[in-house]
Amino acid sequence: MKFFIDTADVKEIKELAATGMVDGVTTNPSLAAKSGKKFLDLVREICAVVPGPVSAEVTATDFDTMMKEAAVLRKIAANVTIKVPLTPDGLKACKTLSGEGVMVNVTLCFSPAQALLAAKAGASFISPFVGRLDDVGTDGMALIRDICTIYKNYAFKTEVLVASIRHPMHVVEAAKIGAHVSTMPPSTLRQLFNHPLTDKGLKAFLDDWAKTGQSIL
Repeated sequence: MKFFIDTADVKEIKELAATGMVDGVTTNPSLAAKSGKKFLDLVREICAVVPGPVSAEVTATDFDTMMKEAAVLRKIAANVTIKVPLTPDGLKACKTLSGEGVMVNVTLCFSPAQALLAAKAGASFISPFVGRLDDVGTDGMALIRDICTIYKNYAFKTEVLVASIRHPMHVVEAAKIGAHVSTMPPSTLRQLFNHPLTDKGLKAFLDDWAKTGQSIL
């Protein structure tokens, strides 16, 4: 499974990229607004840090303006992925851009039917939002299972990018199902490293080593 981080905080991106665990980055208008930076400069800076796909979302809702914005965004770097909403105009833009060899991330997916449409439009990634579904009393992971089953049935090349991840078990469950990518906040990626028994075991090893009075260096 690929790990993307869902943030526009360049400092966080650099720190986590240094671990070798970051395969890409997803951003959205809300995250970009929190950064306080100019959007195009921000995307350019992120693309310079992470060689993998960096999703940059259009803000237009009509096809013609989406295409104009996409033309600007795709010039920033080769690893820019154009992020479009799962609307008729968004899927039309996806079909056009993917036909030109541009990576496209179709976002705000909440049903298997929507995911099927995105795959037929040639999306590189589909972003189903599991956390938001959980928030309204629906099983977000059931959506991931349905999408993965449908995509396997027809050998679609679209990758399932699990979004709106709230905790490590979302990542684990998505991996068990067979989703291709999990995009998560930096805090969730850091939580994946943690287990109390790891900390306890390491402390015991170091305490025993200290008793020997030895040094490797």
